[in-house]
Parts: sequence; structure tokens; C-alpha cells
Amino acid sequence: MMRDEQELIGWFRALSAERRALLLEFAEFLAQRAVAAEPPAPAPVPARRPANETVVKAIQRLTRTYPMLDRRKLLAETARCVEQHVIHGRDAAEVITEIEIIFAQHYERHQGR
Repeated sequence: MMRDEQELIGWFRALSAERRALLLEFAEFLAQRAVAAEPPAPAPVPARRPANETVVKAIQRLTRTYPMLDRRKLLAETARCVEQHVIHGRDAAEVITEIEIIFAQHYERHQGR
């Protein structure tokens, strides 16, 4: 637990029941304002999948399609797919389809925050 969280808990415990309720109402108010103030997440910018696209080009296309996603969070899964293609000879079209699904799933989770 962070120091400021511990401090807040200490203050909360020192309050009367009535003041605790007031503090909780104020915290809820602030949390709702913070959510309302967040800008909406940008929508994906779809790009058509070209024929004979390489796996690397597909990752570049999907990175442009989903600029809001953290690439570091996608790295392990996409690297595994690239490895399956390059080292194990898995078909590029299959790998690209799987990578598209991975990006779409990460986007859905991003939307859920």
C-alpha cells in the first residue's frame, strides 16, 4: 500500500461515522469527475489486409490500426507468433490472422479499462 493510501486510511479511521460518510461521498464525486474528464479512447483506424502481406508488415499495419495500444503489452504474444512462422514454418496467413485476433482482444480489454 502506498504511503498516501495509508495516510488516508488513518484519517478515515479518525473520523466520526457521519464524517466518514461525507468523505466517501466526496471521494465518489471526485472519482466520477475523473472518469468524465477522460477523453474518449480513439477508435481503431482500420486498414485493408493486402494480399501476400508479410507477418512483419501485418504487425506494422495493426500497430497503425490500434495506435492506442501499448506495444510492450503485445510484444510477447506477437513475438511468439513470429517465431512460429519464421522458425517453425507456420503459414503467414494463419499467423497474421492470429495476430489480428490478439490486437483485437487487447483493444477490447483496453476499452474495458
